[in-house]
Amino acid sequence: MAKTGTTTQGLRAAIERSGYYPALVAEAVEAAVGGEPVASYLVHQETTFDSSEVRRHVTVLVLTDNRFIVSHTDEQNADTSSPSPYATTSTESVKLDRISSVVVSRVVANPEKYVPGTLPREVVLTIGWGAVSRIDLEPAACGDPNCEADHGYTGSSTADDLSLRVSEAGDGPDTVRQTLAFAQSLSEATAAAATATAATGR
Repeated sequence: MAKTGTTTQGLRAAIERSGYYPALVAEAVEAAVGGEPVASYLVHQETTFDSSEVRRHVTVLVLTDNRFIVSHTDEQNADTSSPSPYATTSTESVKLDRISSVVVSRVVANPEKYVPGTLPREVVLTIGWGAVSRIDLEPAACGDPNCEADHGYTGSSTADDLSLRVSEAGDGPDTVRQTLAFAQSLSEATAAAATATAATGR
């Protein structure tokens, strides 16, 4: 389930419609947003199955004129630290000029018949701002197949702070459309922030 829009009232309504501890989620998100106007938002709920347990998770993404805010809320069953079920919620606020990448991966069926404007069957939105990086290493090699020298390692570093996957089959076409709309709004906002930063020389 995902909802997107452009108003603070709409954000609260989308959180309430998700039905996932709305009072807890809304309070955390609204405290992080503060008095800033909401430019765009996305509320996405997913359910996972862990052995015999069902776990729910909700992600709320909010875009203001100056910041990108991400909130995660998870529910946990009773364990050694708590005799009763509980939920944890966290929010992070990121200045737009700190966002280093907005990656939108689209999966399209029958690409040879693709018509512009057709929704992809799956979208993965990955956003990086430097809080978490993934490094993939592998042994380096040269062009000589008989070479036995140690060439060290080669690899790549990828910003991977947030990755959100939606599919038409699992979440519905509206969710896919809403995710693409939020990704576009965020890309445009980060581009504008980068231009403003370059213009001021900061």
